[in-house]
Amino acid sequence: MSFPRHIWDQLKSITADRLIKALEKDGWVQDEKQGSDFVFRHPDGRRVSIHYHPHKTYGPKLLKNLLKDIGWTEADLRRLKIIK
Repeated sequence: MSFPRHIWDQLKSITADRLIKALEKDGWVQDEKQGSDFVFRHPDGRRVSIHYHPHKTYGPKLLKNLLKDIGWTEADLRRLKIIK
């Protein structure tokens, strides 16, 4: 999954709290929790594990892989108000 640079500039400051809030808004539900790993499932069967540390941002590689696993498009990111 590849986003243009102006989108990555907005995504690089996303925190775990904000990502989890967006997942829940998109219909994902927390399935299990083990320590700092929260596992979310979407009704269509997708599954993603979020490593949670409050107020911390993700590195570019981890964020890219998370977004790939989640399957959000640029339109989804705008709908969820993650980007402008």
